[in-house]
Amino acid sequence: MGELPNFLIHPTRNLFFTGKGGMGKTSVACATALALARRGARVLLVSTDPASNLDEVLGCDLAATPRPVPGAPGLTAANIDPEQAAAAYREEVVGPYRGLLPPETVASIEEQLSGACTVEIAAFDAFARLLADPQATADVDYVVFDTAPTGHTLRLLKLPAAWTGFIQNNVTGTSCIGPLAGLQAKQTLYEESLAALADPARTTLVLVSRPEVSALREAERTRSELVDAGMANQALVLNGLFPDADTVDPMAGALLARQREALAQIAPGLAALARSDVPLLARSPMGTDGLAQMFGDGGPATGAARTIPDPEPSAGTEPLARLVDEMAEAGRGVIMTMGKGGVGKTTLAAAIATSLANRGHRVHLSTTDPAAHVDAAVGDVAGLEVSRIDPEVETAVYSAEVMAAAGADLDEAGRALLEEDLRSPCTEEIAVFRAFARTVADGQDGFVVLDTAPTGHTLLLLDAAESYHREVERTHNDLPEAVRTLLPRLRDPDFTRVLIVTLAEATPVHEAARLAADLRRAGIEPHAWIVNQSLAATGTTDSLLAARASAEAPFIREVVDGFAQRVVLVPWLAEPPMGSDGLEALVASR
Repeated sequence: MGELPNFLIHPTRNLFFTGKGGMGKTSVACATALALARRGARVLLVSTDPASNLDEVLGCDLAATPRPVPGAPGLTAANIDPEQAAAAYREEVVGPYRGLLPPETVASIEEQLSGACTVEIAAFDAFARLLADPQATADVDYVVFDTAPTGHTLRLLKLPAAWTGFIQNNVTGTSCIGPLAGLQAKQTLYEESLAALADPARTTLVLVSRPEVSALREAERTRSELVDAGMANQALVLNGLFPDADTVDPMAGALLARQREALAQIAPGLAALARSDVPLLARSPMGTDGLAQMFGDGGPATGAARTIPDPEPSAGTEPLARLVDEMAEAGRGVIMTMGKGGVGKTTLAAAIATSLANRGHRVHLSTTDPAAHVDAAVGDVAGLEVSRIDPEVETAVYSAEVMAAAGADLDEAGRALLEEDLRSPCTEEIAVFRAFARTVADGQDGFVVLDTAPTGHTLLLLDAAESYHREVERTHNDLPEAVRTLLPRLRDPDFTRVLIVTLAEATPVHEAARLAADLRRAGIEPHAWIVNQSLAATGTTDSLLAARASAEAPFIREVVDGFAQRVVLVPWLAEPPMGSDGLEALVASR
Protein backbone atom coordinates (compact mmCIF):
# COMPACT_ATOMS: atom_id res chain seq x y z
CA MET A 1 0.00 0.00 0.00
CA GLY A 2 1.11 3.55 -0.65
CA GLU A 3 0.81 6.50 1.69
CA LEU A 4 -2.57 7.99 2.42
CA PRO A 5 -3.42 10.75 -0.10
CA ASN A 6 -2.57 14.09 1.43
CA PHE A 7 -6.08 15.50 1.08
CA LEU A 8 -7.47 12.55 3.06
CA ILE A 9 -5.14 12.90 6.06
CA HIS A 10 -7.10 15.84 7.47
CA PRO A 11 -9.85 16.29 4.91
CA THR A 12 -11.90 19.45 4.72
CA ARG A 13 -15.67 19.10 4.71
CA ASN A 14 -15.89 20.06 1.02
CA LEU A 15 -13.67 18.35 -1.57
CA PHE A 16 -13.88 19.56 -5.17
CA PHE A 17 -12.27 17.56 -8.00
CA THR A 18 -11.45 19.19 -11.29
CA GLY A 19 -9.28 18.50 -14.31
CA LYS A 20 -9.08 18.23 -18.05
CA GLY A 21 -11.26 15.54 -19.63
CA GLY A 22 -9.79 12.06 -19.71
CA MET A 23 -7.67 12.48 -16.56
CA GLY A 24 -9.79 10.17 -14.39
CA LYS A 25 -11.37 12.97 -12.36
CA THR A 26 -14.64 11.11 -11.77
CA SER A 27 -12.85 7.89 -10.79
CA VAL A 28 -10.63 9.73 -8.28
CA ALA A 29 -13.63 11.59 -6.83
CA CYS A 30 -15.57 8.33 -6.48
CA ALA A 31 -12.59 6.54 -4.91
CA THR A 32 -12.18 9.40 -2.44
CA ALA A 33 -15.85 9.35 -1.44
CA LEU A 34 -15.69 5.56 -1.04
CA ALA A 35 -12.52 5.77 1.09
CA LEU A 36 -14.14 8.31 3.42
CA ALA A 37 -17.30 6.17 3.73
CA ARG A 38 -15.25 3.08 4.54
CA ARG A 39 -13.67 5.03 7.40
CA GLY A 40 -17.14 5.40 8.89
CA ALA A 41 -18.02 8.86 7.56
CA ARG A 42 -21.34 9.88 6.04
CA VAL A 43 -20.51 11.13 2.55
CA LEU A 44 -22.46 12.82 -0.24
CA LEU A 45 -20.95 12.57 -3.74
CA VAL A 46 -22.46 14.94 -6.30
CA SER A 47 -21.79 15.98 -9.89
CA THR A 48 -23.18 18.72 -12.11
CA ASP A 49 -21.00 17.77 -15.06
CA PRO A 50 -23.18 17.78 -18.23
CA ALA A 51 -21.29 14.68 -19.35
CA SER A 52 -21.20 13.04 -15.93
CA ASN A 53 -20.63 9.31 -15.77
CA LEU A 54 -21.04 8.81 -12.03
CA ASP A 55 -23.67 6.14 -12.70
CA GLU A 56 -21.31 4.12 -14.85
CA VAL A 57 -18.29 4.41 -12.55
CA LEU A 58 -20.27 3.56 -9.40
CA GLY A 59 -22.30 0.88 -11.16
CA CYS A 60 -25.72 2.11 -10.07
CA ASP A 61 -28.58 4.33 -11.24
CA LEU A 62 -28.53 7.87 -9.84
CA ALA A 63 -30.87 10.84 -9.90
CA ALA A 64 -30.87 14.53 -9.00
CA THR A 65 -31.70 13.63 -5.39
CA PRO A 66 -29.16 11.60 -3.39
CA ARG A 67 -29.44 7.82 -3.47
CA PRO A 68 -27.50 5.21 -1.45
CA VAL A 69 -24.65 3.55 -3.34
CA PRO A 70 -24.98 -0.26 -3.13
CA GLY A 71 -22.03 -1.90 -1.41
CA ALA A 72 -20.88 1.36 0.18
CA PRO A 73 -22.61 2.00 3.53
CA GLY A 74 -22.61 5.68 4.41
CA LEU A 75 -22.19 6.85 0.78
CA THR A 76 -24.95 8.57 -1.15
CA ALA A 77 -24.61 10.11 -4.60
CA ALA A 78 -26.52 12.51 -6.84
CA ASN A 79 -26.19 13.32 -10.51
CA ILE A 80 -27.59 16.80 -11.15
CA ASP A 81 -28.40 17.44 -14.81
CA PRO A 82 -27.35 21.06 -15.53
CA GLU A 83 -29.89 21.38 -18.35
CA GLN A 84 -32.74 20.36 -16.06
CA ALA A 85 -31.34 22.63 -13.35
CA ALA A 86 -31.22 25.48 -15.88
CA ALA A 87 -34.87 24.89 -16.85
CA ALA A 88 -35.89 25.02 -13.18
CA TYR A 89 -33.76 28.11 -12.66
CA ARG A 90 -35.38 29.86 -15.63
CA GLU A 91 -38.85 29.12 -14.31
CA GLU A 92 -37.87 30.34 -10.85
CA VAL A 93 -36.86 33.67 -12.37
CA VAL A 94 -39.61 34.01 -14.98
CA GLY A 95 -42.54 32.42 -13.15
CA PRO A 96 -43.42 35.42 -10.97
CA TYR A 97 -43.80 37.60 -14.07
CA ARG A 98 -46.25 35.36 -15.92
CA GLY A 99 -49.62 37.07 -16.07
CA LEU A 100 -48.11 40.35 -14.86
CA LEU A 101 -46.09 41.28 -17.94
CA PRO A 102 -47.03 41.04 -21.62
CA PRO A 103 -46.26 37.62 -23.16
CA GLU A 104 -43.65 39.12 -25.50
CA THR A 105 -41.80 40.59 -22.50
CA VAL A 106 -41.84 37.25 -20.69
CA ALA A 107 -40.57 35.58 -23.88
CA SER A 108 -37.75 38.13 -24.05
CA ILE A 109 -36.72 37.34 -20.47
CA GLU A 110 -36.77 33.60 -21.24
CA GLU A 111 -34.58 34.22 -24.28
CA GLN A 112 -32.01 36.03 -22.16
CA LEU A 113 -32.00 33.00 -19.88
CA SER A 114 -31.44 30.48 -22.68
CA GLY A 115 -27.67 30.66 -23.03
CA ALA A 116 -24.62 28.86 -21.71
CA CYS A 117 -24.20 31.16 -18.74
CA THR A 118 -27.63 30.21 -17.39
CA VAL A 119 -26.51 26.58 -17.33
CA GLU A 120 -23.39 27.57 -15.41
CA ILE A 121 -25.32 29.67 -12.92
CA ALA A 122 -27.89 26.90 -12.45
CA ALA A 123 -25.06 24.44 -11.75
CA PHE A 124 -23.57 26.85 -9.26
CA ASP A 125 -27.00 27.24 -7.68
CA ALA A 126 -26.89 23.51 -6.91
CA PHE A 127 -23.36 23.88 -5.50
CA ALA A 128 -24.43 26.88 -3.42
CA ARG A 129 -27.18 25.04 -1.61
CA LEU A 130 -24.74 22.28 -0.64
CA LEU A 131 -21.96 24.70 0.29
CA ALA A 132 -23.78 27.38 2.22
CA ASP A 133 -27.14 26.01 3.33
CA PRO A 134 -26.52 24.02 6.55
CA GLN A 135 -29.86 22.23 6.25
CA ALA A 136 -29.02 20.85 2.80
CA THR A 137 -26.15 18.68 4.10
CA ALA A 138 -26.97 18.40 7.81
CA ASP A 139 -26.97 14.59 7.65
CA VAL A 140 -23.48 14.14 6.10
CA ASP A 141 -19.91 14.67 7.26
CA TYR A 142 -18.32 15.33 3.88
CA VAL A 143 -19.47 16.56 0.48
CA VAL A 144 -17.39 15.41 -2.51
CA PHE A 145 -17.99 17.33 -5.74
CA ASP A 146 -17.05 15.59 -8.99
CA THR A 147 -16.94 18.96 -10.76
CA ALA A 148 -15.57 22.26 -9.50
CA PRO A 149 -16.91 25.66 -10.53
CA THR A 150 -14.71 27.01 -13.31
CA GLY A 151 -12.95 30.35 -13.28
CA HIS A 152 -15.50 31.27 -15.96
CA THR A 153 -18.39 30.74 -13.51
CA LEU A 154 -16.65 32.52 -10.65
CA ARG A 155 -15.91 35.58 -12.79
CA LEU A 156 -19.55 35.68 -13.85
CA LEU A 157 -20.77 35.63 -10.26
CA LYS A 158 -18.40 38.39 -9.18
CA LEU A 159 -19.65 40.96 -11.70
CA PRO A 160 -20.94 43.85 -9.56
CA ALA A 161 -23.91 44.35 -11.88
CA ALA A 162 -25.18 40.95 -10.82
CA TRP A 163 -26.07 42.46 -7.45
CA THR A 164 -27.65 45.67 -8.79
CA GLY A 165 -31.01 46.54 -10.29
CA PHE A 166 -29.44 46.95 -13.74
CA ILE A 167 -31.36 44.05 -15.27
CA GLN A 168 -34.67 45.55 -14.14
CA ASN A 169 -33.91 48.92 -15.69
CA ASN A 170 -31.96 47.85 -18.78
CA VAL A 171 -34.02 48.76 -21.83
CA THR A 172 -31.36 48.01 -24.46
CA GLY A 173 -31.93 44.27 -24.33
CA THR A 174 -28.19 43.72 -24.72
CA SER A 175 -27.45 42.47 -21.25
CA CYS A 176 -25.67 39.21 -20.68
CA ILE A 177 -26.51 39.65 -17.00
CA GLY A 178 -29.91 38.17 -17.88
CA PRO A 179 -28.94 34.79 -16.42
CA LEU A 180 -28.17 36.58 -13.15
CA ALA A 181 -31.58 38.20 -12.85
CA GLY A 182 -32.50 35.97 -9.95
CA LEU A 183 -29.32 36.50 -7.99
CA GLN A 184 -30.45 39.46 -5.94
CA ALA A 185 -32.83 37.27 -3.95
CA LYS A 186 -29.95 34.83 -3.29
CA GLN A 187 -27.18 37.33 -2.70
CA THR A 188 -26.46 36.17 0.86
CA LEU A 189 -26.45 32.47 -0.12
CA TYR A 190 -24.14 33.01 -3.09
CA GLU A 191 -21.76 35.31 -1.26
CA GLU A 192 -21.47 32.73 1.52
CA SER A 193 -20.82 30.05 -1.13
CA LEU A 194 -17.99 32.06 -2.64
CA ALA A 195 -16.59 32.57 0.85
CA ALA A 196 -16.74 28.81 1.49
CA LEU A 197 -14.85 28.09 -1.73
CA ALA A 198 -12.08 30.46 -0.66
CA ASP A 199 -11.90 29.15 2.94
CA PRO A 200 -9.05 26.59 3.31
CA ALA A 201 -10.62 25.31 6.53
CA ARG A 202 -13.78 24.28 4.68
CA THR A 203 -12.81 23.54 1.07
CA THR A 204 -10.02 21.78 -0.83
CA LEU A 205 -9.74 21.84 -4.60
CA VAL A 206 -8.07 18.71 -5.99
CA LEU A 207 -6.56 18.96 -9.46
CA VAL A 208 -6.51 15.61 -11.27
CA SER A 209 -3.96 15.16 -14.04
CA ARG A 210 -1.82 12.53 -15.72
CA PRO A 211 1.97 12.41 -16.12
CA GLU A 212 1.84 13.92 -19.61
CA VAL A 213 3.23 17.25 -20.80
CA SER A 214 -0.03 18.61 -22.21
CA ALA A 215 -2.10 17.40 -19.24
CA LEU A 216 0.22 19.02 -16.70
CA ARG A 217 0.27 22.23 -18.72
CA GLU A 218 -3.53 22.37 -18.58
CA ALA A 219 -3.51 21.57 -14.86
CA GLU A 220 -1.19 24.52 -14.25
CA ARG A 221 -3.49 26.81 -16.24
CA THR A 222 -6.45 25.67 -14.13
CA ARG A 223 -4.47 26.05 -10.90
CA SER A 224 -3.50 29.62 -11.73
CA GLU A 225 -7.01 30.61 -12.87
CA LEU A 226 -8.64 29.28 -9.71
CA VAL A 227 -6.03 30.91 -7.45
CA ASP A 228 -6.89 34.19 -9.16
CA ALA A 229 -10.55 33.47 -8.37
CA GLY A 230 -9.75 32.96 -4.68
CA MET A 231 -9.54 29.15 -4.53
CA ALA A 232 -5.97 28.68 -3.34
CA ASN A 233 -6.25 25.60 -1.09
CA GLN A 234 -5.32 23.02 -3.71
CA ALA A 235 -3.84 19.55 -3.99
CA LEU A 236 -2.65 17.53 -6.99
CA VAL A 237 -3.41 13.94 -7.95
CA LEU A 238 -1.23 12.37 -10.63
CA ASN A 239 -3.32 9.54 -12.00
CA GLY A 240 -2.11 6.59 -14.06
CA LEU A 241 1.60 6.52 -13.14
CA PHE A 242 3.39 3.68 -14.92
CA PRO A 243 5.74 1.71 -12.61
CA ASP A 244 9.26 3.12 -12.91
CA ALA A 245 11.32 0.01 -13.67
CA ASP A 246 13.60 -1.42 -16.34
CA THR A 247 11.72 -2.97 -19.26
CA VAL A 248 12.52 -4.57 -22.60
CA ASP A 249 9.11 -3.87 -24.13
CA PRO A 250 9.41 -0.87 -26.49
CA MET A 251 5.91 0.41 -25.66
CA ALA A 252 6.58 0.29 -21.93
CA GLY A 253 9.96 1.95 -22.39
CA ALA A 254 8.46 4.74 -24.46
CA LEU A 255 5.70 5.30 -21.93
CA LEU A 256 8.24 5.55 -19.11
CA ALA A 257 10.37 7.99 -21.09
CA ARG A 258 7.40 10.28 -21.76
CA GLN A 259 6.37 10.13 -18.12
CA ARG A 260 9.84 11.09 -16.90
CA GLU A 261 10.01 13.95 -19.38
CA ALA A 262 6.62 15.29 -18.29
CA LEU A 263 7.50 15.18 -14.59
CA ALA A 264 10.81 16.91 -15.25
CA GLN A 265 8.95 19.81 -16.89
CA ILE A 266 6.22 20.29 -14.29
CA ALA A 267 5.52 23.98 -13.60
CA PRO A 268 6.78 25.35 -10.26
CA GLY A 269 3.29 26.35 -9.10
CA LEU A 270 1.99 22.84 -9.71
CA ALA A 271 5.08 21.19 -8.24
CA ALA A 272 4.57 23.15 -5.02
CA LEU A 273 1.18 21.51 -4.36
CA ALA A 274 0.86 18.53 -2.05
CA ARG A 275 0.79 15.58 -4.46
CA SER A 276 -0.70 12.09 -4.40
CA ASP A 277 0.21 9.46 -6.99
CA VAL A 278 -2.22 6.83 -8.30
CA PRO A 279 -0.73 3.94 -10.29
CA LEU A 280 -1.82 2.78 -13.72
CA LEU A 281 -4.21 -0.11 -13.19
CA ALA A 282 -4.74 -3.14 -15.39
CA ARG A 283 -8.20 -1.85 -16.30
CA SER A 284 -10.23 1.28 -15.64
CA PRO A 285 -11.68 1.10 -12.11
CA MET A 286 -15.45 0.56 -12.18
CA GLY A 287 -17.80 -0.27 -9.31
CA THR A 288 -16.94 -0.16 -5.62
CA ASP A 289 -14.52 -3.10 -5.85
CA GLY A 290 -12.62 -1.56 -8.75
CA LEU A 291 -12.51 1.86 -7.11
CA ALA A 292 -11.04 0.32 -3.97
CA GLN A 293 -7.92 -0.48 -6.01
CA MET A 294 -7.22 3.25 -6.37
CA PHE A 295 -7.45 4.12 -2.66
CA GLY A 296 -7.19 1.24 -0.20
CA ASP A 297 -7.28 1.58 3.57
CA GLY A 298 -3.69 2.79 3.46
CA GLY A 299 -3.86 4.76 0.24
CA PRO A 300 -3.47 4.09 -3.48
CA ALA A 301 -3.05 0.47 -4.46
CA THR A 302 0.34 -0.28 -5.97
CA GLY A 303 -0.07 -3.96 -6.71
CA ALA A 304 -2.63 -4.06 -9.50
CA ALA A 305 -3.07 -7.58 -10.81
CA ARG A 306 -1.28 -8.26 -14.07
CA THR A 307 -2.18 -10.85 -16.65
CA ILE A 308 -0.72 -11.63 -20.05
CA PRO A 309 -3.67 -11.90 -22.45
CA ASP A 310 -3.44 -12.07 -26.21
CA PRO A 311 -4.71 -8.65 -27.39
CA GLU A 312 -5.68 -8.41 -31.04
CA PRO A 313 -6.98 -5.37 -32.93
CA SER A 314 -10.68 -5.67 -33.59
CA ALA A 315 -12.02 -6.52 -37.02
CA GLY A 316 -14.21 -4.03 -38.81
CA THR A 317 -11.86 -1.06 -38.52
CA GLU A 318 -9.78 0.73 -41.13
CA PRO A 319 -6.52 2.73 -41.15
CA LEU A 320 -6.51 6.51 -40.86
CA ALA A 321 -4.66 6.82 -44.18
CA ARG A 322 -7.63 5.42 -46.09
CA LEU A 323 -9.99 7.96 -44.52
CA VAL A 324 -7.62 10.85 -45.31
CA ASP A 325 -7.24 9.61 -48.91
CA GLU A 326 -11.00 9.78 -49.41
CA MET A 327 -11.36 13.21 -47.78
CA ALA A 328 -8.54 14.56 -49.95
CA GLU A 329 -10.48 13.64 -53.09
CA ALA A 330 -13.17 16.20 -52.17
CA GLY A 331 -10.64 19.02 -52.61
CA ARG A 332 -12.27 21.30 -50.03
CA GLY A 333 -14.56 21.42 -47.00
CA VAL A 334 -14.53 21.37 -43.20
CA ILE A 335 -13.18 18.53 -41.08
CA MET A 336 -13.99 18.67 -37.37
CA THR A 337 -12.51 16.45 -34.65
CA MET A 338 -14.89 16.16 -31.72
CA GLY A 339 -15.04 14.15 -28.52
CA LYS A 340 -14.33 14.06 -24.80
CA GLY A 341 -11.31 16.02 -23.61
CA GLY A 342 -8.06 14.09 -23.45
CA VAL A 343 -8.72 11.68 -26.33
CA GLY A 344 -6.19 13.21 -28.73
CA LYS A 345 -8.35 15.47 -30.90
CA THR A 346 -5.63 18.11 -31.27
CA THR A 347 -2.97 15.67 -32.48
CA LEU A 348 -5.35 13.97 -34.92
CA ALA A 349 -6.51 17.32 -36.32
CA ALA A 350 -2.87 18.34 -36.79
CA ALA A 351 -2.04 15.01 -38.48
CA ILE A 352 -4.98 15.22 -40.91
CA ALA A 353 -4.22 18.86 -41.76
CA THR A 354 -0.53 18.14 -42.31
CA SER A 355 -1.25 15.14 -44.53
CA LEU A 356 -3.70 17.12 -46.66
CA ALA A 357 -1.22 20.00 -47.01
CA ASN A 358 1.58 17.61 -47.97
CA ARG A 359 -0.67 16.41 -50.82
CA GLY A 360 -0.74 19.93 -52.22
CA HIS A 361 -4.02 21.21 -50.76
CA ARG A 362 -4.58 24.61 -49.16
CA VAL A 363 -5.35 23.87 -45.51
CA HIS A 364 -6.33 26.03 -42.54
CA LEU A 365 -5.88 24.31 -39.15
CA SER A 366 -7.58 26.05 -36.26
CA THR A 367 -9.10 25.45 -32.83
CA THR A 368 -11.86 26.85 -30.65
CA ASP A 369 -10.31 25.18 -27.59
CA PRO A 370 -8.54 27.77 -25.40
CA ALA A 371 -6.39 25.00 -23.92
CA ALA A 372 -5.19 23.56 -27.25
CA HIS A 373 -1.71 24.00 -28.68
CA VAL A 374 -2.08 23.14 -32.36
CA ASP A 375 0.87 25.35 -33.33
CA ALA A 376 3.16 23.24 -31.12
CA ALA A 377 2.09 20.03 -32.88
CA VAL A 378 3.03 21.01 -36.44
CA GLY A 379 6.16 22.31 -38.05
CA ASP A 380 6.59 24.46 -41.13
CA VAL A 381 4.42 22.77 -43.77
CA ALA A 382 3.87 24.37 -47.18
CA GLY A 383 0.23 25.23 -47.77
CA LEU A 384 -0.74 24.87 -44.10
CA GLU A 385 -2.03 27.90 -42.18
CA VAL A 386 -2.25 27.42 -38.42
CA SER A 387 -4.36 29.68 -36.21
CA ARG A 388 -6.11 29.78 -32.87
CA ILE A 389 -9.33 31.63 -32.25
CA ASP A 390 -8.08 34.01 -29.54
CA PRO A 391 -10.91 34.75 -27.09
CA GLU A 392 -9.33 38.01 -25.88
CA VAL A 393 -8.91 39.44 -29.36
CA GLU A 394 -12.34 38.36 -30.55
CA THR A 395 -14.01 39.68 -27.39
CA ALA A 396 -12.35 43.08 -27.72
CA VAL A 397 -13.56 43.47 -31.31
CA TYR A 398 -17.09 42.34 -30.51
CA SER A 399 -17.33 44.54 -27.39
CA ALA A 400 -16.29 47.58 -29.40
CA GLU A 401 -19.05 46.87 -31.93
CA VAL A 402 -21.68 46.54 -29.20
CA MET A 403 -20.59 49.75 -27.49
CA ALA A 404 -20.77 51.60 -30.80
CA ALA A 405 -24.26 50.29 -31.56
CA ALA A 406 -26.18 49.57 -28.36
CA GLY A 407 -24.31 52.09 -26.24
CA ALA A 408 -24.77 55.03 -28.59
CA ASP A 409 -27.99 56.27 -26.97
CA LEU A 410 -27.11 55.51 -23.34
CA ASP A 411 -26.11 58.08 -20.74
CA GLU A 412 -22.75 57.88 -18.97
CA ALA A 413 -24.06 55.60 -16.20
CA GLY A 414 -25.73 53.30 -18.71
CA ARG A 415 -22.58 53.04 -20.80
CA ALA A 416 -20.56 52.22 -17.69
CA LEU A 417 -22.90 49.38 -16.79
CA LEU A 418 -22.93 48.11 -20.37
CA GLU A 419 -19.12 48.09 -20.39
CA GLU A 420 -19.14 46.05 -17.19
CA ASP A 421 -21.72 43.69 -18.64
CA LEU A 422 -19.49 43.11 -21.66
CA ARG A 423 -16.71 41.94 -19.33
CA SER A 424 -18.79 38.88 -18.49
CA PRO A 425 -17.72 35.47 -19.86
CA CYS A 426 -20.92 35.27 -21.93
CA THR A 427 -19.56 38.00 -24.21
CA GLU A 428 -16.55 35.80 -24.89
CA GLU A 429 -18.82 32.91 -25.92
CA ILE A 430 -20.57 35.07 -28.51
CA ALA A 431 -17.33 36.57 -29.84
CA VAL A 432 -15.67 33.16 -30.19
CA PHE A 433 -18.73 31.82 -31.95
CA ARG A 434 -18.54 34.55 -34.62
CA ALA A 435 -14.91 33.61 -35.28
CA PHE A 436 -15.89 29.93 -35.44
CA ALA A 437 -18.47 30.75 -38.13
CA ARG A 438 -15.92 32.76 -40.15
CA THR A 439 -13.43 29.90 -39.99
CA VAL A 440 -15.99 27.36 -41.20
CA ALA A 441 -16.73 29.65 -44.18
CA ASP A 442 -13.08 29.30 -45.28
CA GLY A 443 -13.88 25.71 -46.26
CA GLN A 444 -15.32 27.00 -49.54
CA ASP A 445 -11.85 27.65 -50.90
CA GLY A 446 -9.83 24.81 -49.42
CA PHE A 447 -9.76 22.58 -46.36
CA VAL A 448 -10.49 23.80 -42.86
CA VAL A 449 -9.55 21.37 -40.09
CA LEU A 450 -11.05 22.38 -36.74
CA ASP A 451 -9.72 20.96 -33.51
CA THR A 452 -12.83 21.68 -31.50
CA ALA A 453 -13.22 22.21 -27.78
CA PRO A 454 -14.35 19.43 -25.43
CA THR A 455 -17.85 18.10 -25.97
CA GLY A 456 -19.99 20.37 -23.82
CA HIS A 457 -18.38 23.59 -25.00
CA THR A 458 -18.56 22.53 -28.62
CA LEU A 459 -22.25 21.74 -28.41
CA LEU A 460 -22.90 25.14 -26.87
CA LEU A 461 -21.25 26.70 -29.91
CA LEU A 462 -23.30 24.56 -32.28
CA ASP A 463 -26.51 25.29 -30.38
CA ALA A 464 -25.73 28.98 -30.70
CA ALA A 465 -25.99 28.72 -34.48
CA GLU A 466 -29.78 28.74 -34.25
CA SER A 467 -30.15 31.41 -31.56
CA TYR A 468 -27.22 33.68 -32.38
CA HIS A 469 -29.19 35.88 -34.78
CA ARG A 470 -31.41 36.98 -31.90
CA GLU A 471 -28.35 38.21 -30.01
CA VAL A 472 -27.21 40.07 -33.11
CA GLU A 473 -30.60 41.73 -33.43
CA ARG A 474 -30.39 42.88 -29.81
CA THR A 475 -27.06 44.56 -30.48
CA HIS A 476 -28.42 46.32 -33.58
CA ASN A 477 -25.90 44.74 -35.94
CA ASP A 478 -26.51 43.03 -39.25
CA LEU A 479 -26.42 39.24 -39.27
CA PRO A 480 -23.00 38.18 -40.63
CA GLU A 481 -23.20 36.04 -43.75
CA ALA A 482 -20.90 33.42 -42.20
CA VAL A 483 -23.30 33.00 -39.26
CA ARG A 484 -26.39 32.90 -41.45
CA THR A 485 -24.98 30.03 -43.52
CA LEU A 486 -23.26 28.14 -40.69
CA LEU A 487 -25.87 25.52 -39.86
CA PRO A 488 -26.58 24.59 -43.49
CA ARG A 489 -22.84 24.12 -43.99
CA LEU A 490 -22.48 21.99 -40.87
CA ARG A 491 -25.42 19.84 -41.96
CA ASP A 492 -24.07 19.30 -45.49
CA PRO A 493 -22.18 15.95 -45.45
CA ASP A 494 -20.39 16.90 -48.66
CA PHE A 495 -19.01 20.05 -47.02
CA THR A 496 -18.52 19.15 -43.33
CA ARG A 497 -17.13 15.87 -42.05
CA VAL A 498 -17.33 15.36 -38.31
CA LEU A 499 -14.86 12.84 -36.92
CA ILE A 500 -15.75 11.61 -33.43
CA VAL A 501 -12.60 10.74 -31.49
CA THR A 502 -12.60 8.33 -28.55
CA LEU A 503 -10.43 5.95 -26.60
CA ALA A 504 -11.27 2.26 -26.21
CA GLU A 505 -12.59 2.78 -22.68
CA ALA A 506 -16.09 2.88 -21.21
CA THR A 507 -16.44 6.58 -20.39
CA PRO A 508 -14.98 8.07 -23.62
CA VAL A 509 -16.97 5.63 -25.79
CA HIS A 510 -20.29 6.22 -24.06
CA GLU A 511 -19.81 9.98 -23.93
CA ALA A 512 -18.96 9.93 -27.64
CA ALA A 513 -22.17 8.00 -28.27
CA ARG A 514 -24.15 10.73 -26.50
CA LEU A 515 -22.33 13.33 -28.59
CA ALA A 516 -23.22 11.49 -31.80
CA ALA A 517 -26.88 11.38 -30.74
CA ASP A 518 -26.85 15.12 -29.98
CA LEU A 519 -25.28 15.87 -33.35
CA ARG A 520 -27.94 13.82 -35.12
CA ARG A 521 -30.67 15.76 -33.30
CA ALA A 522 -29.03 18.91 -34.65
CA GLY A 523 -29.13 17.43 -38.17
CA ILE A 524 -25.40 16.60 -38.30
CA GLU A 525 -24.41 13.02 -39.13
CA PRO A 526 -20.90 11.95 -37.97
CA HIS A 527 -18.69 10.93 -40.89
CA ALA A 528 -16.56 8.42 -38.96
CA TRP A 529 -15.33 7.45 -35.51
CA ILE A 530 -11.62 7.28 -34.63
CA VAL A 531 -10.59 4.96 -31.79
CA ASN A 532 -7.31 6.60 -30.82
CA GLN A 533 -4.19 5.55 -28.89
CA SER A 534 -5.07 1.86 -28.93
CA LEU A 535 -2.69 -0.43 -27.08
CA ALA A 536 -4.45 -3.40 -28.68
CA ALA A 537 -3.01 -2.34 -32.02
CA THR A 538 0.60 -2.19 -30.76
CA GLY A 539 1.37 -5.82 -29.91
CA THR A 540 2.87 -4.83 -26.56
CA THR A 541 4.27 -7.68 -24.45
CA ASP A 542 4.43 -5.78 -21.16
CA SER A 543 2.04 -7.57 -18.80
CA LEU A 544 0.31 -4.44 -17.47
CA LEU A 545 -0.05 -2.80 -20.89
CA ALA A 546 -1.18 -6.10 -22.44
CA ALA A 547 -3.89 -6.41 -19.80
CA ARG A 548 -5.10 -2.91 -20.62
CA ALA A 549 -4.95 -3.78 -24.34
CA SER A 550 -7.13 -6.82 -23.76
CA ALA A 551 -9.65 -4.66 -21.88
CA GLU A 552 -10.06 -2.49 -25.00
CA ALA A 553 -11.62 -5.25 -27.09
CA PRO A 554 -15.26 -5.00 -25.93
CA PHE A 555 -15.31 -1.21 -26.38
CA ILE A 556 -13.86 -1.38 -29.90
CA ARG A 557 -16.48 -4.01 -30.66
CA GLU A 558 -19.20 -1.80 -29.19
CA VAL A 559 -18.23 1.09 -31.48
CA VAL A 560 -18.00 -1.11 -34.57
CA ASP A 561 -21.25 -2.98 -33.98
CA GLY A 562 -23.43 -0.32 -32.40
CA PHE A 563 -22.34 3.26 -32.95
CA ALA A 564 -20.56 3.87 -36.23
CA GLN A 565 -20.67 2.92 -39.89
CA ARG A 566 -16.96 3.68 -40.28
CA VAL A 567 -14.36 3.11 -37.58
CA VAL A 568 -10.68 4.02 -37.75
CA LEU A 569 -8.25 2.37 -35.32
CA VAL A 570 -5.10 4.37 -34.48
CA PRO A 571 -2.38 2.69 -32.37
CA TRP A 572 -0.55 4.26 -29.46
CA LEU A 573 2.83 5.33 -30.87
CA ALA A 574 6.15 4.92 -29.12
CA GLU A 575 7.39 8.22 -30.55
CA PRO A 576 5.19 11.28 -29.90
CA PRO A 577 3.76 12.42 -33.27
CA MET A 578 5.26 15.91 -33.61
CA GLY A 579 6.25 17.85 -36.72
CA SER A 580 5.46 16.95 -40.30
CA ASP A 581 7.23 13.58 -40.29
CA GLY A 582 5.77 12.47 -36.96
CA LEU A 583 2.24 13.47 -37.93
CA GLU A 584 2.51 11.73 -41.31
CA ALA A 585 3.68 8.62 -39.43
CA LEU A 586 0.50 8.84 -37.34
CA VAL A 587 -1.65 8.92 -40.48
CA ALA A 588 0.24 5.95 -41.94
CA SER A 589 0.22 3.90 -38.72
CA ARG A 590 -1.69 0.64 -38.35
